[in-house]
Amino acid sequence: MSAEARISIGLRWRDMDMHGHLNQAVYHELLEEGRGALFLSMEGAASFPFVLVRVELDYRQEVRKDHGSVDVVTRVERVGSKSITIGHEIVRGDGVVAAEGRSVLVAWDPRARGSREPSDDERAALLP
Repeated sequence: MSAEARISIGLRWRDMDMHGHLNQAVYHELLEEGRGALFLSMEGAASFPFVLVRVELDYRQEVRKDHGSVDVVTRVERVGSKSITIGHEIVRGDGVVAAEGRSVLVAWDPRARGSREPSDDERAALLP
């Protein structure tokens, strides 16, 4: 079992596009909130420096303002030598998965301005 976080996020009028459904750019904001919640839920991982290097997202069903809120479910799927793959689901209140996908994060060395291997402590926080 991998580390997982679920947060509920209320929808705002500004999140909608001219067709009355969630603007595609807002999905990426939701994914960012989900990743933040995931790292905050793991002991020692909240200060884990990383950079986002890839996002893939499949839109399954529309999300409208009258859905009220969505749950963002985020889980660690894979920990590699330098990268972490995070799985995402955006779930409407009626239980329908509106979007799903993955993000790839790379451990970051701010001094060297490049990728690095996660420390043993970071690896332990990411793996159950």
